Amino acid sequence: MPKESGVKEVCKNRKAFHDYFIEERYEAGVELFGTEVKSIRQGSINLKDSFCSVKDGELFAYGVHISPYEKGNIFNRDPMRPKRLLMHKKEIRRMASRIQEDGLTVIPLSCYFKDSRVKLELGLARGKKLYDKRESAAKRDAEREMDRVMKERRN
Repeated sequence: MPKESGVKEVCKNRKAFHDYFIEERYEAGVELFGTEVKSIRQGSINLKDSFCSVKDGELFAYGVHISPYEKGNIFNRDPMRPKRLLMHKKEIRRMASRIQEDGLTVIPLSCYFKDSRVKLELGLARGKKLYDKRESAAKRDAEREMDRVMKERRN
């Protein structure tokens, strides 16, 4: 079987951009079983309420839901099991110190295949307050309105 090349995005966590300010981005591999990878290839992954935490020097993703593979029978795993993320120890230590000192959290932003390997894009994030969410929504609406007016004037 030939090796795939390139990047193919499978799913994106849109809610994370609504609820958090993303300060830094990281790429992490995911330790998965065969049926989980096949299920992700079909697009059966949900990152909506997921988060990551550092435990004993290792990084784990919680709340990542990978639906069971239809043809997987006994080999299917629990869809909500914690998934171990693969990163360099130095990066994990740096991330853990930022979490402790600055009160940040690590959120999975997207899941994609990179050269046939499953990767998660992680964001070091700071939570938005309600007024921040309103402000960003108002800014987005104003930009849409300006674009619409500019389009009307051109015609």
